[in-house]
Amino acid sequence: MRSEHVRGAAVYALVLLGALLTVAPLVLSALTALKTPQQFARESALTPPHPVTMENFHTAFEHGLGRAVLVTALMTAFITGGQLLTSILAAYAFARTQFPGRDTLFWVYLATMMVPPMVTLIPLYLMFAKLGWLNTFWALVLPFMFGSPYAIFLLRQYFRAIPGELIGAARLDGANTLDILVHVMVPMSRPILATLTLITVVSQWNTFMWPLVASSGQRWQVLTVATANFQTQYNAQWTLVMAATTVAIAPLVVLFVVFQRQVLRSIAWTGIR
Repeated sequence: MRSEHVRGAAVYALVLLGALLTVAPLVLSALTALKTPQQFARESALTPPHPVTMENFHTAFEHGLGRAVLVTALMTAFITGGQLLTSILAAYAFARTQFPGRDTLFWVYLATMMVPPMVTLIPLYLMFAKLGWLNTFWALVLPFMFGSPYAIFLLRQYFRAIPGELIGAARLDGANTLDILVHVMVPMSRPILATLTLITVVSQWNTFMWPLVASSGQRWQVLTVATANFQTQYNAQWTLVMAATTVAIAPLVVLFVVFQRQVLRSIAWTGIR
């Protein structure tokens, strides 16, 4: 009995340590961003700011960070909406319809997950250069809008677990395929859709390499590229750099807080936990 308590305490200690290691950079970033350069230079990084100042955020937005936030939000919204729509349609086709070569096509498409993104970077660049679409908004969103192998795989497994009797009852009531998808499959898949939304938003919000290659200047500069440029241009002004970093992190933290219940429900439902 005593050994079980010791093991339990050790597990909680490790979890607490992991949580601290995860949260500490976020807290340090926010604390630094709320300090003046003079406070940051003469005090410990863990010292709370006194007085709290928003001047670093104001300066960062004056240097183009606000436009980068807008471009990133717009890009993320387009890609997330497109991926969810096309992934739902493809997953339903792979899970609930019959056509020749369905399973072969699904596994071939799933195998594309093993292709590193860097392999497709140069072909994508050349293709968009030939089309004359570099340094445009569509260059940022079009390569990633049409489905995701990971999302299609998760949704296919989720759709296959929904009882077929529900679909049969809907067909008896006169529902067509689109009605079944909209009124049966999607409402019953809200937890997994919330999880996929969170995963897609986080991955696209943090994307760096393709926006760096596909755009130049500040017009279509995304937040990750803008933050990297801040680190290069203002490498001695850490309060300003941390203000840009905090702006980049804060929406993702808020998003997780909003969606955490749905994420936990999807994990519990699929039996992963």
